[in-house]
Amino acid sequence: MTFTSKLSLSAWPRRIICLTAETTEIVYLLGAGERIVGVSGYSVRPPEAREKPKVAAFTSIKIEKIRELNPDLILGFSDLQKQIAHDLIQEGFPVFITNQRSLSEIGDVLLAIGRLIGKPEKAEEIRENFFGELEKLAEGPGPDCCPRVYFEEWDEPLISGISWVSELIERLGGEDIFKEKSLGKTAKDRTVRTEDVIAKNPDMILASWCGKKVQIEKIKSRPGWDQIKAVKNNKIFEIKSADILQPGPSLLHGARKISKFFRDFKSLSPRELVDGF
Repeated sequence: MTFTSKLSLSAWPRRIICLTAETTEIVYLLGAGERIVGVSGYSVRPPEAREKPKVAAFTSIKIEKIRELNPDLILGFSDLQKQIAHDLIQEGFPVFITNQRSLSEIGDVLLAIGRLIGKPEKAEEIRENFFGELEKLAEGPGPDCCPRVYFEEWDEPLISGISWVSELIERLGGEDIFKEKSLGKTAKDRTVRTEDVIAKNPDMILASWCGKKVQIEKIKSRPGWDQIKAVKNNKIFEIKSADILQPGPSLLHGARKISKFFRDFKSLSPRELVDGF
């Protein structure tokens, strides 16, 4: 008897639901967007994904709608979706949830989803392009540009950047002032005190408040923050959640913005920067 590893197209998942924005984007980039039958309400890329039925927010789903769509694969992300995964598995649906935290793990997820839907070669190409562009961006500002950066993922309580954000900052020529906290497994592990930020006195503040608009004036008005170099020099910038907090190919949008912020910082003369404290 002879066996073959090649499967017909019909053997791969044909009705895919994506519970998160980055899984939607990945499936589209793999060239299988027509197989998606349901998406997260937070999906923004590509634009045509917005036309798909909305079946989920990040931590909630429309179970009746999912039953109607009858998917043969459901993709999601994060330990925060563990209850959703549990409920869907009880319903008998095949579920694949990832929990990537680092850039290398994001590359692994690209490959894993590619294999799951029968697009391994395309997944390899996307992964190579992703890291290739990151490498090009890393060649930009140079070692003499090293702003000390505080990344704020949430404002109440203050939550610093997750691992992939910290890695981007460091790779692109900055220094994450809370790098050690980025390795925390949960958001609680990344909470910081306002006095800690003041004491570390960052040159730049990057903020992305996980689904709501950053209020830069609110950041500036925090007690004691008027002494921070980033506040004194007006180096506070918002990056949209879709560009920095979704662990997939869209991180390149955030990386380009960070690279530009660092290049602009490098171009300033010492006279143009006010020292804090």
